Order: sequence, then structure tokens, then C-alpha cells
Amino acid sequence: MSLPTLATLFEALYRGERHVGFGRPEPGTPQTLYRVPEGRLAEVFVTTDGSPDAVRAAVAEGAEEVTVTAGDPEVRLLPPLLPARSGAALLSGFMGTHKKKWGGASAPEGGDFEPPKWFFKGFGDWVRLPGETLNVPADPIALIEEPEVALVYVNDEDGTPHYAGYTFGNDLCDIGLHRKDPGYNPYCKLCDTALAPWLFLGEPPRTVTGRVTITRDGATAWEGSFDCGDDALYFRVRDMAAHLFSFPAVRRPGLVNYVLLGADEASFHDGFRIADGDRIAIDVKSHGVAFENPVAYVSPPPLG
Repeated sequence: MSLPTLATLFEALYRGERHVGFGRPEPGTPQTLYRVPEGRLAEVFVTTDGSPDAVRAAVAEGAEEVTVTAGDPEVRLLPPLLPARSGAALLSGFMGTHKKKWGGASAPEGGDFEPPKWFFKGFGDWVRLPGETLNVPADPIALIEEPEVALVYVNDEDGTPHYAGYTFGNDLCDIGLHRKDPGYNPYCKLCDTALAPWLFLGEPPRTVTGRVTITRDGATAWEGSFDCGDDALYFRVRDMAAHLFSFPAVRRPGLVNYVLLGADEASFHDGFRIADGDRIAIDVKSHGVAFENPVAYVSPPPLG
């Protein structure tokens, strides 16, 4: 089955300088990169309508071009729109958003909006890319992988959020700690999160399907499917986003927000337990995105 053609872009460091590329060519094929100053891509989403044609034109205008080979080791991919300055991006998300957790129903239209629970995951520069290790506290109760859609927003100088697009991530967390006491949820989320570097331009996806494979000592230990598109959610994305951005703390000028939309049931619900050294592979089959990360239990150094 052929995949739909979806406009995508990515940011990368090439020979120490920031560049933007469009599409995802096959490894070994030519790829055009546009050199841009820090913050230029974020500015594009503030000053244009965010459409693929407008974004491409704004990025390419006056930019120096360089042609590289896709997969060139000198091209280091970055999380979408991640500012160079630490603390200038936030990663957060919603819990309990899927219909299957609400008896298969959708939230009623009209009336007062009852928002889902929200969590703060960390600063944007805490995000890990595909292939990088996801560190977790040394003694988790029960980890869970969470394949999710991540929406990306850029705030303008007045703090107004501008939607840029979406990517996919793995919101690894200690669900066992949460189930022990929901009040421990902020601790539960203090595990690394992976985000794919590809930014899909366009509205949040209605259908997102794929498969998770967890390997241990080189062999498949667990695998299962997931669905995390808008059609699988009890809450409407527009309502969740509007509620989140009603809070001034996430509308600080220039801030980039990565917003996770919640996950389907996963390995934990099947009785599986993720161990130190396991590798979690997420294949978003509906969008042709696949990424993998190893998990490491990390003991803290002794306090001085």
C-alpha cells in the first residue's frame, strides 16, 4: 500500500551551521539544504500562513544552498524547531485521551469543556533523537513506551501560539509509579522522550497507525500495534490546544511548545515489562516514519 505524499521538513546542523531541508529522500540520494540563521524557521511560521508552499518560499528566499547526500554523517538532525538556547522550548502532554479509555465514545460537543489531565515532561533540549539512549531512573516500577503524535507550536513576540506541524515521539514513563499513587505522576514522567526529526506540515493527523517492537538481547521480546490519530481520541485536538494555551506560562514570547496527544494501550497492558538495555522500535506505518531507541537504567551519583 502506497503512503500519502505529505509535506515535511527538517532542521539539521551541517558543518556546524543550521540548515533546513524538505522531504525525506532515500539514503544515498541528493538532498538540498538551505542555510538559515538561528530562529529563522520559527519566524517563518509566525510570519506566513504555515502552508507548505509559503514555508518553502520563505526559507529558500536569499538562503545559501548546499547539496549533500542523504545520510551524510556531517548532517546532524535536530528536533523540529528546537531553539539553540536552553530552556526556550517545553515538552508536555495530555493523559487519558483515547476513546478506548472512555468506552469508545467521543467528548460531547458544546457545553463546558472538561479537559484531560496534563503533564509537564521537561525542556525541549531534553528531547532525544532516534538512536539516542533513553535514560530512566535506576529503579523504575514498570516502564511503558507511549507512541504519540507531538504537535509543534511557536509563540510570536506577543506570546500568541502559531501551529507549525506535527511529528511523532515515544513518551517513555514509569506507569508503575503513577499507578502506585497518581500524585507521583510528575516523577513518573521524568524519563527521556524521543522525537522524530521530521516535521509534517498540515493539520494534526486523523489516522496514525503503527507497530511497536521491543527487542532484548537481539531477539523480539514483545510487539504490538497502536493507533494515536485524532480519530482515536475522545477529546478534540482543537479543544485540548485551546485550553492549554489559555495559560500564560506556555505563552511566553518566542517559546516553542511540543505537545504530546496521548498514547494507546501498549506493552505494559499486555503484561510485559521493559528492562534495562531493551530497544524500543516504533514504526509509524501510516506515515513511513520508523525510529528506535535503547533504554538505560541510570543510577544517580552520590550527593556531595
